[in-house]
Amino acid sequence: MSEDVSAREVIFGHQHDRIFERLAALDPDLAGYIRDFAYDTVYERPGLDLKTRELLACTLLLSLGSPDELKTHLRGAMRAGASEQEVRETLLFAAPFVGFPRVVAAFAQLRSLLDRQTATESAPPLG
Repeated sequence: MSEDVSAREVIFGHQHDRIFERLAALDPDLAGYIRDFAYDTVYERPGLDLKTRELLACTLLLSLGSPDELKTHLRGAMRAGASEQEVRETLLFAAPFVGFPRVVAAFAQLRSLLDRQTATESAPPLG
């Protein structure tokens, strides 16, 4: 990862500001803790690449049953270089540990994300 780009900028892309504005609207201290600790400290540690961290985040969020956060990190995993197949294998790997209902819900989130990406890619250019 480039020194100029933080993990959260890679993960969130153009939605970075919107995500942190939403968190700050819930509670500014919470937004700061998430930004400073989760992303600017934990995500920036050495030892694992960003793609691996995001695939782990997807597995953990799937197991917690956190669909909104899972959707964010599914997109983040692909932005960090994970292929669709790697994401699918990560979700499938969780089935024996967390159960099929959670994995089915995770695949529904992935399908929604992929459908939106396809619609965006096939949309005519603006202007």
